[in-house]
Amino acid sequence: MTGHLCFPANWTLLVIVACVAAPAVGHEDGNGGVRITGELKQWHKVTLSLDGPPARERDEDLNPFTDYRMTVVFEHESGTPRYEVPGYFAADGDAANSSAEEGNVWRAHLSPDKPGTWRYRVSFVKGKNAALGDAERESAVAPYDGVSGTFEIAPTDKTGRDLRGKGRLEYVGKHYLQFAGTGEYFLKAGPDAPETLLAYKDFDGTETRGAPLKSWSPHVKDWRPGDPSWKDGRGKGLIGALNYLSAKGCNAFSFLPYNAGGDGDNVWPFVARDDKLHYDCSKLDQWQIVFDHAQPLGLYLHFKLQETENDDNTRGGAGKQGGKVPAALDGGDLGVERKLYCRELIARFGHELALNWNLGEENTQTPDQQRAMARYLREVDPYDHHIVVHTYPGAQDKVYPPLLGEKSVLTGASLQNSWSQAHERTSKWVAESARAGRPWVVANDEQNPASHGVPPDPGYQGHDGFALQGDKKYNLHDIRKHCLWGTLTAGGMGVEYYFGYQLPENDLLCEDFRSRDKSWDYCRIALGFFGEHGIPFHEMQCRDDLVGAAPRDNRRYCFAKPGEVYLVYLPTGGEAELNLQDASGAYTVAWFKPREGGPLEKGEVNTISGGQTSSLGAPPSDPKEDWLVVVRRRK
Repeated sequence: MTGHLCFPANWTLLVIVACVAAPAVGHEDGNGGVRITGELKQWHKVTLSLDGPPARERDEDLNPFTDYRMTVVFEHESGTPRYEVPGYFAADGDAANSSAEEGNVWRAHLSPDKPGTWRYRVSFVKGKNAALGDAERESAVAPYDGVSGTFEIAPTDKTGRDLRGKGRLEYVGKHYLQFAGTGEYFLKAGPDAPETLLAYKDFDGTETRGAPLKSWSPHVKDWRPGDPSWKDGRGKGLIGALNYLSAKGCNAFSFLPYNAGGDGDNVWPFVARDDKLHYDCSKLDQWQIVFDHAQPLGLYLHFKLQETENDDNTRGGAGKQGGKVPAALDGGDLGVERKLYCRELIARFGHELALNWNLGEENTQTPDQQRAMARYLREVDPYDHHIVVHTYPGAQDKVYPPLLGEKSVLTGASLQNSWSQAHERTSKWVAESARAGRPWVVANDEQNPASHGVPPDPGYQGHDGFALQGDKKYNLHDIRKHCLWGTLTAGGMGVEYYFGYQLPENDLLCEDFRSRDKSWDYCRIALGFFGEHGIPFHEMQCRDDLVGAAPRDNRRYCFAKPGEVYLVYLPTGGEAELNLQDASGAYTVAWFKPREGGPLEKGEVNTISGGQTSSLGAPPSDPKEDWLVVVRRRK
């Protein structure tokens, strides 16, 4: 949300105290004092803490989550950008460590786009359901409403994987998200499992119901001195798990913030499982520590906002057994519970630079309900983060068409399908969304069969590394070929790997990401290829027609910017021909090993010409292994 804001001459400019780690604990009288904390640099998290009205998490008569609305307008001195950022009740300002349930600290977060002077103005009102814009009457709360001031932001000093050196990841009307700071386009790879990632014993108010809580103990060794923790050393396992993913070259992970009534039934942001109008400040502050740590590690946050068992008033998703589902927010509609849920997550985590809001895993809401939820997310989120929806494989052709183009504000699809169909399904929704007038960012985020998903490495806990699809075996090499490279050559943003529910370290119980260590190597090699070789993937499209038809067990994929660069992927090796009849000039031919990486190699044919169909020749070695042929116009 951008625009010009005129600041009145009588705005009060407050003295700002900048610090990095000290909690902004409010005065007992809540006199409207403000503290600005953080490193005060471009793209870094800046926190505004207000000494506001005292409140308790469980207050009923004046609920601090529904009946107060704090909004902070942040504006750069140039007049743009301007953000209207929702605030939230933060108890004593140090709830992650104190577990406080009451206090008078209220907060809002900014990740500023530009260096220079930023101005802020606080709006603070109360009224029944004022936070949701549904109050019949609301009134300004003195002395908090209208408090204003300025602070200075320095240029970022971050480089490499650190997202604070890249800027906010934005939807720009293409099939890929783009970093606002550097202009880079984004490809992702990482785990889709466990969906119960936040069911962690070190988080306050987290209890065992459908599945046991995690210790993340295998990753405690990956925690490093200087990394965050809370309450005298809690959190090291999960922080270490993120360190491991980043070190392996992954750049994304996903989780459910709410799974009440679902498979795990052990994650919710509330003070109690079924109290959807009162939020747990200490738990959410601890979540924020984890998510904040992900940003310098270069990790994208995939918020799956609900799951099929609790997204509406039908039980079991596709099974639709009927009957009221107590866990469903407003029965699937956009009511008080759903609005508050979305607003609280945006207020507490919307400042993170790389994320998407997923309407739900295997979502079964109606198109009207989906559109309403997506519109509300877009209205409340000041940063307009990427919004997607996930559904069952067999439901894609029913769920997605009513949401394409101008029919909704969605900007992408989170696909679930067989690992062997990733190329076809990804290319379908890339093409369908482009035809509808709003190109979607499409990712393959869950691989069927649901029982096995992506198998562990051979030898892990004695496992042979194979999984079953019907009566046929497959392994991580098949996933690499047809899911990872199949998605990337179809024009997809990338993959998140689902671990099934029957194999070791599965979707509910996983605590050891090393179970798929080799798969992360393959992901790192794939993502690295595009950057290291300057491949303009954001300008390319799936052009399998240029390599001709082939039997299903000998498929060939082609991803191209016609006339400039062609990537021909051969999952089972062999040879292929490339149709360049509509192109001109001379082209170099080189070969890349997706299973090992390394430099490009020369094969049997080194150059071909436009205006004809030419053989690409034999690969340099291992003719039955997968190869990527890189065909580029000679300069």
